[in-house]
Amino acid sequence: MHGSSDKKKAVVLVSGGMDSAVVIAMAREQGFAPYALSVDYGQRHTSELEAAARVAAQQGAIAHKTVRIDLRSIGGSALTDDIDVPLDEVAGDEAIPVTYVPARNTIMLSVALGWAEVLGSADLFCGVNAVDYSGYPDCRPEFISAFERLANLATKTGVEGVGIRVHAPLQHLSKADIAREGVRLGVDFAATVSCYLADDAGRACGHCDACRLRADGFAAAGIADPTRYV
Repeated sequence: MHGSSDKKKAVVLVSGGMDSAVVIAMAREQGFAPYALSVDYGQRHTSELEAAARVAAQQGAIAHKTVRIDLRSIGGSALTDDIDVPLDEVAGDEAIPVTYVPARNTIMLSVALGWAEVLGSADLFCGVNAVDYSGYPDCRPEFISAFERLANLATKTGVEGVGIRVHAPLQHLSKADIAREGVRLGVDFAATVSCYLADDAGRACGHCDACRLRADGFAAAGIADPTRYV
Protein backbone atom coordinates (compact mmCIF):
# COMPACT_ATOMS: atom_id res chain seq x y z
CA MET A 1 0.00 0.00 0.00
CA HIS A 2 1.50 3.32 -1.02
CA GLY A 3 1.61 6.06 1.58
CA SER A 4 0.32 9.56 0.85
CA SER A 5 3.91 10.71 0.28
CA ASP A 6 4.00 8.55 -2.87
CA LYS A 7 0.90 10.18 -4.31
CA LYS A 8 0.60 13.35 -6.32
CA LYS A 9 -0.74 16.24 -4.29
CA ALA A 10 -3.95 17.94 -5.37
CA VAL A 11 -5.64 21.02 -3.93
CA VAL A 12 -9.38 20.41 -3.74
CA LEU A 13 -11.86 23.24 -3.16
CA VAL A 14 -14.25 22.01 -0.47
CA SER A 15 -17.27 24.19 0.28
CA GLY A 16 -19.21 21.86 2.54
CA GLY A 17 -21.84 21.07 -0.10
CA MET A 18 -22.59 17.74 -1.76
CA ASP A 19 -20.70 18.48 -4.99
CA SER A 20 -17.32 19.20 -3.46
CA ALA A 21 -17.69 16.20 -1.11
CA VAL A 22 -17.97 13.99 -4.19
CA VAL A 23 -15.05 15.77 -5.87
CA ILE A 24 -12.61 15.12 -3.01
CA ALA A 25 -13.69 11.45 -3.00
CA MET A 26 -13.08 11.30 -6.77
CA ALA A 27 -9.63 12.89 -6.37
CA ARG A 28 -8.73 10.22 -3.82
CA GLU A 29 -10.02 7.45 -6.09
CA GLN A 30 -7.83 8.82 -8.89
CA GLY A 31 -4.80 8.37 -6.64
CA PHE A 32 -4.23 11.96 -5.49
CA ALA A 33 -3.31 13.01 -1.97
CA PRO A 34 -6.00 15.67 -1.35
CA TYR A 35 -5.30 19.00 0.35
CA ALA A 36 -8.69 20.55 1.12
CA LEU A 37 -9.17 24.30 0.76
CA SER A 38 -12.24 26.18 1.96
CA VAL A 39 -12.86 29.89 1.57
CA ASP A 40 -14.66 31.93 4.22
CA TYR A 41 -15.75 34.76 1.94
CA GLY A 42 -18.37 36.31 4.22
CA GLN A 43 -21.21 34.01 3.19
CA ARG A 44 -24.44 34.20 5.16
CA HIS A 45 -23.72 31.31 7.52
CA THR A 46 -20.75 29.35 8.85
CA SER A 47 -22.48 25.97 8.97
CA GLU A 48 -21.24 25.14 5.46
CA LEU A 49 -17.65 25.82 6.57
CA GLU A 50 -18.21 23.51 9.53
CA ALA A 51 -19.53 20.94 7.03
CA ALA A 52 -16.38 21.46 4.91
CA ALA A 53 -14.23 20.55 7.91
CA ARG A 54 -16.30 17.38 8.48
CA VAL A 55 -16.06 16.38 4.82
CA ALA A 56 -12.31 17.02 4.65
CA ALA A 57 -11.76 14.84 7.73
CA GLN A 58 -14.04 12.05 6.50
CA GLN A 59 -12.36 12.01 3.10
CA GLY A 60 -8.87 11.76 4.53
CA ALA A 61 -7.54 15.17 3.49
CA ILE A 62 -3.84 15.47 4.28
CA ALA A 63 -4.55 19.03 5.44
CA HIS A 64 -7.56 21.34 5.48
CA LYS A 65 -7.03 25.07 5.22
CA THR A 66 -9.73 27.75 5.47
CA VAL A 67 -8.74 31.08 3.96
CA ARG A 68 -10.65 34.26 4.84
CA ILE A 69 -11.42 36.65 1.97
CA ASP A 70 -13.98 39.34 2.69
CA LEU A 71 -16.26 39.41 -0.35
CA ARG A 72 -18.96 40.97 1.83
CA SER A 73 -16.96 44.20 1.59
CA ILE A 74 -17.80 44.42 -2.12
CA GLY A 75 -21.24 42.80 -1.84
CA GLY A 76 -23.31 42.44 -4.97
CA SER A 77 -24.82 39.05 -4.15
CA ALA A 78 -27.67 37.73 -2.04
CA LEU A 79 -25.04 35.56 -0.34
CA THR A 80 -22.77 38.47 0.65
CA ASP A 81 -25.04 41.51 0.82
CA ASP A 82 -28.38 42.66 2.20
CA ILE A 83 -30.27 41.20 -0.75
CA ASP A 84 -32.98 38.60 -0.18
CA VAL A 85 -32.28 35.04 -1.33
CA PRO A 86 -35.07 34.09 -3.77
CA LEU A 87 -37.38 31.38 -2.46
CA ASP A 88 -39.60 29.07 -4.52
CA GLU A 89 -38.79 30.95 -7.71
CA VAL A 90 -38.07 29.55 -11.14
CA ALA A 91 -35.69 31.87 -12.97
CA GLY A 92 -35.63 32.15 -16.73
CA ASP A 93 -32.98 30.12 -18.54
CA GLU A 94 -30.97 33.21 -19.40
CA ALA A 95 -31.17 34.93 -16.03
CA ILE A 96 -28.12 34.98 -13.74
CA PRO A 97 -29.64 34.86 -10.25
CA VAL A 98 -28.88 37.24 -7.41
CA THR A 99 -27.17 34.38 -5.55
CA TYR A 100 -24.28 34.64 -8.03
CA VAL A 101 -21.26 35.94 -6.09
CA PRO A 102 -19.16 38.25 -8.32
CA ALA A 103 -15.93 36.50 -9.41
CA ARG A 104 -16.19 33.91 -6.57
CA ASN A 105 -14.86 30.90 -8.48
CA THR A 106 -12.07 32.97 -10.05
CA ILE A 107 -11.00 34.15 -6.60
CA MET A 108 -11.24 30.71 -4.97
CA LEU A 109 -9.36 28.97 -7.77
CA SER A 110 -6.69 31.68 -7.60
CA VAL A 111 -6.17 30.99 -3.88
CA ALA A 112 -6.09 27.25 -4.62
CA LEU A 113 -3.52 27.91 -7.34
CA GLY A 114 -1.29 29.79 -4.90
CA TRP A 115 -1.45 27.02 -2.30
CA ALA A 116 -0.79 24.41 -5.00
CA GLU A 117 2.43 26.20 -5.93
CA VAL A 118 3.54 26.25 -2.31
CA LEU A 119 2.76 22.53 -1.95
CA GLY A 120 4.43 21.59 -5.22
CA SER A 121 1.10 20.45 -6.68
CA ALA A 122 0.12 20.78 -10.33
CA ASP A 123 -3.51 19.70 -9.89
CA LEU A 124 -6.58 21.66 -8.76
CA PHE A 125 -10.00 20.08 -8.27
CA CYS A 126 -13.29 21.99 -8.07
CA GLY A 127 -16.95 21.04 -8.08
CA VAL A 128 -18.35 23.35 -10.74
CA ASN A 129 -21.23 21.89 -12.70
CA ALA A 130 -22.74 23.01 -16.00
CA VAL A 131 -25.85 20.79 -16.02
CA ASP A 132 -28.01 21.22 -12.90
CA TYR A 133 -26.77 24.60 -11.75
CA SER A 134 -28.18 28.07 -11.25
CA GLY A 135 -26.86 29.76 -14.39
CA TYR A 136 -23.60 31.09 -12.93
CA PRO A 137 -21.12 32.16 -15.63
CA ASP A 138 -18.16 30.79 -13.63
CA CYS A 139 -19.54 27.23 -13.73
CA ARG A 140 -19.20 26.85 -17.50
CA PRO A 141 -16.62 24.61 -19.22
CA GLU A 142 -15.29 27.69 -21.05
CA PHE A 143 -14.42 29.26 -17.70
CA ILE A 144 -12.55 26.20 -16.44
CA SER A 145 -10.49 25.86 -19.64
CA ALA A 146 -9.73 29.59 -19.63
CA PHE A 147 -8.65 29.50 -15.97
CA GLU A 148 -6.38 26.54 -16.70
CA ARG A 149 -4.71 28.53 -19.47
CA LEU A 150 -4.33 31.48 -17.09
CA ALA A 151 -2.87 29.23 -14.38
CA ASN A 152 -0.18 28.01 -16.76
CA LEU A 153 0.72 31.55 -17.80
CA ALA A 154 0.65 33.05 -14.32
CA THR A 155 2.76 30.67 -12.24
CA LYS A 156 6.31 29.40 -11.90
CA THR A 157 4.90 25.86 -11.86
CA GLY A 158 3.10 26.49 -15.13
CA VAL A 159 6.06 28.10 -16.88
CA GLU A 160 8.88 25.91 -15.55
CA GLY A 161 7.11 22.76 -14.35
CA VAL A 162 4.94 20.03 -15.76
CA GLY A 163 1.94 22.29 -16.27
CA ILE A 164 -1.12 22.86 -14.12
CA ARG A 165 -4.40 21.02 -14.61
CA VAL A 166 -7.79 22.19 -13.38
CA HIS A 167 -10.03 19.17 -12.85
CA ALA A 168 -13.80 19.69 -12.85
CA PRO A 169 -15.02 16.08 -12.79
CA LEU A 170 -18.68 16.99 -12.15
CA GLN A 171 -18.84 19.39 -15.08
CA HIS A 172 -21.22 17.34 -17.21
CA LEU A 173 -23.01 15.32 -14.51
CA SER A 174 -26.57 15.93 -13.37
CA LYS A 175 -27.33 16.31 -9.66
CA ALA A 176 -28.75 12.77 -9.79
CA ASP A 177 -25.49 11.50 -11.31
CA ILE A 178 -23.54 13.31 -8.58
CA ALA A 179 -25.69 11.74 -5.85
CA ARG A 180 -25.17 8.27 -7.36
CA GLU A 181 -21.41 8.82 -7.69
CA GLY A 182 -21.24 9.93 -4.06
CA VAL A 183 -23.05 6.82 -2.87
CA ARG A 184 -20.68 4.65 -4.96
CA LEU A 185 -17.69 6.37 -3.33
CA GLY A 186 -19.12 6.14 0.19
CA VAL A 187 -19.63 9.88 0.68
CA ASP A 188 -21.60 10.74 3.83
CA PHE A 189 -24.06 13.26 2.40
CA ALA A 190 -25.52 13.80 5.89
CA ALA A 191 -22.28 15.66 6.71
CA THR A 192 -22.83 18.18 3.90
CA VAL A 193 -24.77 21.46 3.81
CA SER A 194 -26.06 22.92 0.52
CA CYS A 195 -28.69 25.48 1.61
CA TYR A 196 -28.05 29.19 1.05
CA LEU A 197 -29.99 29.97 4.24
CA ALA A 198 -28.93 27.11 6.53
CA ASP A 199 -29.20 27.78 10.24
CA ASP A 200 -26.34 27.50 12.74
CA ALA A 201 -27.01 23.77 13.07
CA GLY A 202 -26.78 23.28 9.29
CA ARG A 203 -30.50 22.70 8.83
CA ALA A 204 -31.84 23.65 5.40
CA CYS A 205 -34.70 25.97 4.40
CA GLY A 206 -36.07 23.71 1.66
CA HIS A 207 -37.02 26.64 -0.58
CA CYS A 208 -33.88 28.22 -2.09
CA ASP A 209 -32.38 27.18 -5.44
CA ALA A 210 -29.66 25.13 -3.76
CA CYS A 211 -32.18 23.18 -1.68
CA ARG A 212 -34.41 22.51 -4.67
CA LEU A 213 -31.57 21.35 -6.92
CA ARG A 214 -30.29 19.03 -4.18
CA ALA A 215 -33.70 17.54 -3.36
CA ASP A 216 -34.53 17.04 -7.06
CA GLY A 217 -31.16 15.32 -7.60
CA PHE A 218 -31.65 12.81 -4.80
CA ALA A 219 -35.25 12.17 -5.90
CA ALA A 220 -34.20 11.59 -9.54
CA ALA A 221 -31.46 9.20 -8.39
CA GLY A 222 -33.88 7.30 -6.16
CA ILE A 223 -31.62 7.91 -3.17
CA ALA A 224 -32.86 8.94 0.27
CA ASP A 225 -31.89 12.56 0.94
CA PRO A 226 -30.37 12.93 4.42
CA THR A 227 -30.86 16.72 4.45
CA ARG A 228 -32.15 18.06 7.77
CA TYR A 229 -34.70 20.84 7.34
CA VAL A 230 -35.68 23.64 9.69
